[in-house]
Amino acid sequence: MAHVIETPAVPHTAKLGLGQASALYIAAVLGTGILVLPALAADAAGPASIVAVLAVLLASIPLAGTFAALAARHPDAGGVATFVRLALGPTAARMSGYWFFFGVSFGAPVVAILGGEYVVAAVGADRSIVPIVGLAFLVVPLIVNVFGLRVSGSLQLGLTALLLVVVIGVVAVSVPATRASNFTPFAPHGWAGVGLAISLFVWAFAGWEAVTHIAGEFRNPRRVIPVATAIAIVVVGAAYLALQVVTVGVLGAGKPHSLVPLIDLVSVTVPGVGPIVVAVISAVVAVGVLNAYIPAFSNLAASLGRDGHLPAWFAKGAEAGSVPRRALALWSVVALSYFAIAVAFGLQLEPFILIHTASMVAVYALGMLAAVRLLDRFSAGWWMAVVSVVLVAGLLVLAGWHLVVPAALAAVALVVTLVKRLRARA
Repeated sequence: MAHVIETPAVPHTAKLGLGQASALYIAAVLGTGILVLPALAADAAGPASIVAVLAVLLASIPLAGTFAALAARHPDAGGVATFVRLALGPTAARMSGYWFFFGVSFGAPVVAILGGEYVVAAVGADRSIVPIVGLAFLVVPLIVNVFGLRVSGSLQLGLTALLLVVVIGVVAVSVPATRASNFTPFAPHGWAGVGLAISLFVWAFAGWEAVTHIAGEFRNPRRVIPVATAIAIVVVGAAYLALQVVTVGVLGAGKPHSLVPLIDLVSVTVPGVGPIVVAVISAVVAVGVLNAYIPAFSNLAASLGRDGHLPAWFAKGAEAGSVPRRALALWSVVALSYFAIAVAFGLQLEPFILIHTASMVAVYALGMLAAVRLLDRFSAGWWMAVVSVVLVAGLLVLAGWHLVVPAALAAVALVVTLVKRLRARA
């Protein structure tokens, strides 16, 4: 077993409490999925898509619980990379760090562009300005995070509260428009359709690992993280379940939807006012999700610089309570480059989603293996980790050839290790 180094105690400069921690978790997981997934899942599985939501929600509990147990015991800016380093060594940690920083970051332009698509559609503007609106969604959270987590954490609390209010409002006004006939036949495409809907909702319920990178910023990680995780599971699960029920009940299944299917829902239930509501939803979601993920990416880059996986110049700000502005600048270059590529290829988001998902699953795989080694054997967290290993193995099979990008990043990590060893010998 790898030698375990105890993570230092979090200094008193940590400022985030339970409310802000819960808001960050909810935003990271609820994400942009509410904009597209309920309608896509309804097309794939019909009313049985409700079962898919429940299945993925139940499957996410051990994953979320495992990450909460790890982050509470080892709060560090490196997040999963730190857990992997403690359990499996520096090369494996370098792989997981590269997967998250360079692979999972492919999801950033997806979030920004989806927000732009909804706002442009809601106000009836020409689709040619989607890149401009999407760029604004990406740049604003970057600027906010320059001022540190005390500012962005407070903003996140407000953004998440507004998001939940809007979701509750959409569900409330949609219920009277639901029709019982839309719930039959219950599974028009059989279990194969349910399986497809489950795979779609994996994107929706990913994100539990993101907040581990800022666990050191919480006032009391051992108390705050498990409670915030539990709150997020309940809130996110209820939100997706309610949205799925009203989507099926109002729109039905098997009908073609536009690029902005949530507009179809609110146009039926609240014509005229609906587009404005959708614009608010998309703006809150895009800014809120990016605001939750950007600190994770910048803290990770700083920790990678501290641990020798990136140039040491990026290490400044890795300590709890500091703002890793150099690392934030690096991620800004990466994210804006990915955004430019997406625009150059005509806003085709599917490749970015697939790379993001495959990279996330690869991170999960090493993270769960590390949890099995780090957590106390036969504890609740350890059992959740064991169950999660099995679940992630299935996700790796589903990822298939899209794992080529994580494989390439793993090769880079191995080359870095080799170079370091040759230099040490020289």
